[in-house]
Amino acid sequence: MLQRQTYSASYWTDSFRVTNADIEHIFSIFLEEETPLSNRELALRVIAFRLKQEEDRLRRLIERGQLFQPKNKYAVGQELIFPAFDYTLGKVISERPGQNADYGDFSVIKIELEDKRQVEVAAGLSKPHALNIDAAGGSARPSPGSANAEEIFAQHGETIIDEIEARLVDEKDAVYMAGRWFVRTLLADVGVGDLHLAEAILDINEGGPLTAAALLNDVEVAKEAPQAVREFSLNVALSQDDRFDEVGPTGQVLWFLRRLEPPEVNKAPDRLAYQPTDYARDLLSNELHALEADLDDEFSDLPPPTKAAQEATLTLIYPHRRLGTLPLTSRVQALFPTALEAQRVRVTLVDGQTGAEFAGWIARERRYVFGLDSFYRTHKLPIGAYVTIKRTDDPAQLIIDFESHRPHTEYIRLAVPANNKLTFANFKRSIGAGYDELMILGAEDLEGVDAIWSTTGRDKRRSLFDIMRDLVPELAKLNPQNAVHAKTLYSAVNVIRRSPPGPIFAQLVARPEFEHVGGPYWRLSSS
Repeated sequence: MLQRQTYSASYWTDSFRVTNADIEHIFSIFLEEETPLSNRELALRVIAFRLKQEEDRLRRLIERGQLFQPKNKYAVGQELIFPAFDYTLGKVISERPGQNADYGDFSVIKIELEDKRQVEVAAGLSKPHALNIDAAGGSARPSPGSANAEEIFAQHGETIIDEIEARLVDEKDAVYMAGRWFVRTLLADVGVGDLHLAEAILDINEGGPLTAAALLNDVEVAKEAPQAVREFSLNVALSQDDRFDEVGPTGQVLWFLRRLEPPEVNKAPDRLAYQPTDYARDLLSNELHALEADLDDEFSDLPPPTKAAQEATLTLIYPHRRLGTLPLTSRVQALFPTALEAQRVRVTLVDGQTGAEFAGWIARERRYVFGLDSFYRTHKLPIGAYVTIKRTDDPAQLIIDFESHRPHTEYIRLAVPANNKLTFANFKRSIGAGYDELMILGAEDLEGVDAIWSTTGRDKRRSLFDIMRDLVPELAKLNPQNAVHAKTLYSAVNVIRRSPPGPIFAQLVARPEFEHVGGPYWRLSSS
């Protein structure tokens, strides 16, 4: 069965380039259907167009003359179509007897093809041959239906989309918005008054989020145009106005008033800002590397899990508890939806204990989700609490939960500001959530802690080592062995200086002022 060129993988990988004919075909579809199309839809249309082009080309070639079949005999001067040479027209210029006992009597004819090449082929063969139209399981004609656009897209869709996108971005009349393409000249007119009205509607709705379809219930944009064109046109106009922010996850276009967004969504609070620190990772032992992976700090740049999970659990540290944020760690970030162009994505978070819904804001570039302060306060979660994030059927809705139990009184480390330094003491406190015993901290004098952070955490002249040298003896005195666990130190350091565990652990190993006393425990050296 002879196959078309379009059925080969190399045609769609090595050879595929978007032509002017492809672009004209795409624009004709826009003009005829008046509907914005996604990358996938455009790719399928181009594939179908190429398949039809080849079908038409082969049909025209075949119609030029008789198909060559090895079973037949031909005379000098006769013109034939040769499927084996891409259905090229050829003329018989000579004939001689064939010499192969296995094939019996046959002849060898010399053919001059259209490109002046000369080839020899066998004719008058008595044995079956794939190029004979009536050959079992074969046909000299191109095989119809051996592949379709969906099958080709499943194998080569990404490559085809990349080529189409690369070409369309250079087309002045092509416009792209939230995963769809359209023709600029077909956009509905959206006036200044329409945008003012959209702002007022969003303002009434506490900033949003709202879809273009919802806004069009009151914004009268080109009512005679198809709804898909109206929505796309309004989306394009809103995207070009700084008052509006597109905050929808991939597959959804949602609009919010930028001036009503939480400030923490547009600018990372200082407490969450980490200034990357160079350190020798090779100093870390296997045990410390394992601790680093277990802590899963968002600034540790750990590889994401190889298998997508339905839920993930993290341990809450002070800066996130203080500011009501959730870190996008290597295990957590894959659970939250992404967006094609949006820098901020608004999602719905569901309290796993009560079912109450509240707004969350993904600031993916800043590696956190904002909006959990009320959740933390309502359930009185301590620093060191285990927080679990779970997927739902809706990618833009996630469940936030924790290990809840009947509150009981326990001794925990409490951060106590004293003489502009952070000290620690054990106090009894009622805890109703599961937590990591090595990382739990209490902080009741928040103003005092904030004052130390302002003078110590912000002052970059105070090195990480200086902060650790103050904290290690304070934490170690609460332990009967007069030592501090590396995880406990990580939790405490982050009260006044944002740092992932790697630089902290490296300081413990590299500096002689810290003495390793076995396992992941350290103390200040007596020397």
